[in-house]
Amino acid sequence: MMGDSLSARKSVADILAADAEGGEDTRLPRALSAFDLVALGVGATIGAGIFVLTGTAAANYAGPGLTLSFVLGGIACGFVALCYAELAAMVPAPGSTYTYATATLGEACAWIIGWDLVLEYAMSAATVAVGWSGYARSLLGQVGLHLPPALTAAPFTALPGGASAWFDLPAAAIIGVLTLLLVRGNRASTRVNAVMVVIKVAIIVSFVGIGAAYVDPHLWSPLVPENTGAFGDFGWSGVLRGAGVVFFAFIGFETISTAAGETRNPQRDAPIGLLGSLGVSAVLYVAVAAVLTGLVPYRALNVPDPIAKAVEVIGLGAFSVAIKIGAILGLTTAALAALYGQARIFYAMARDGLLPPAFARLHPRFRTPAVSQVTIGAVTALVAGLVPIDLLGELVSIGTLFAFMVICTAVLVLRRTDPTRHRPFRVPGMPAVPVLGILSCLGLMLGLPGDTWLRLALWLAIGLAIYFGYGRRAARLRRMGAPGLEEAPAR
Repeated sequence: MMGDSLSARKSVADILAADAEGGEDTRLPRALSAFDLVALGVGATIGAGIFVLTGTAAANYAGPGLTLSFVLGGIACGFVALCYAELAAMVPAPGSTYTYATATLGEACAWIIGWDLVLEYAMSAATVAVGWSGYARSLLGQVGLHLPPALTAAPFTALPGGASAWFDLPAAAIIGVLTLLLVRGNRASTRVNAVMVVIKVAIIVSFVGIGAAYVDPHLWSPLVPENTGAFGDFGWSGVLRGAGVVFFAFIGFETISTAAGETRNPQRDAPIGLLGSLGVSAVLYVAVAAVLTGLVPYRALNVPDPIAKAVEVIGLGAFSVAIKIGAILGLTTAALAALYGQARIFYAMARDGLLPPAFARLHPRFRTPAVSQVTIGAVTALVAGLVPIDLLGELVSIGTLFAFMVICTAVLVLRRTDPTRHRPFRVPGMPAVPVLGILSCLGLMLGLPGDTWLRLALWLAIGLAIYFGYGRRAARLRRMGAPGLEEAPAR
């Protein structure tokens, strides 16, 4: 496999040339600005992590030490974001981590990364949709509207009164609506995203400002609750496991790298979008975690809408409606960005021949990869309706950490194999920053449960089977210019 992988490796020059020469049917239009990228990054990052998983991580792993978990996650992401910024500015082509792996590790490894990214993007969108469903149901309940319990959660989810769940209909429905919006074009979707981002950030800042006045410092003591005797069950190992779980909260920022090929000035705007959106998100996360655990005893936060619960505890019922609206908007933008990113990765893989050519074909009117977008939307909606949020969150975290390690490795490899190429943005402190990024991600992965590692291994094994059963041969035919593959030219 390794020989095959290296023989199919492309240079950065090859990738950029192929992207520039693509026909109108397969070349994405460059229409996004730096503001669009920052809004996309903040919209993608501030979602289920802050509105849903904060409560789960505090109640089950870290307690008030959740603030430290967010700090650890933010530091790890800072190293990775610097590496992403260098690569996105140097290789402004669709595909993100998959494309960078193609230029450094070869075809077989790039396929595995692309397959792994399904865990990061599609499963992330599913996770966010489940969180969206919880807040939407809570908000509807306040006005007297209630869905049948069987259509409000994944199968086998314990419901009040012993009711049985069949399917999370609201979660699947929001994925369907966002998919239709994305098919209509990135300009329309980015405008909608920008408006929702401004509103949700204003609501989050309001929560921090108002909630800080009601904080009970005694709820922060001890900051790191005593470990119960099991790894990850509170104590410092709980802070580490909490960081691995809430790491999911940070992953949206790198969606910007999938949009680099659709940016007017990617050499300048991509680093601004990556680092700017991560910085804003990290500050908001730490502030929210501190206020949340200072308002509600951490063991009471294992609920679908922890921030709304915190607002209700301090007696601001009217503001809880605003919080729920902000959460719904936040989760909507996060799901939107994740679905957007996954379609661009499938688009890049199809242009290389690793997926059927239809995934690289653009809609004749909207200029979007419509087949990719609709396929991803349909599968993600099904997953959102059938899989519980805790399982989804752990899968997304470990898949993302694996991809982030590849990004840091790619920077190191390209500095050796292509040292003279112009780099509009350069990672400072080489090689320490990429190495620290790799070690940080590995450390957070080690904090995740063993069964999550088994699921990752199974997922990657399925990906390898698909590659050797279809992808490798199809990509070889693409490079040879086989008849019938010309409608989606190689990158």
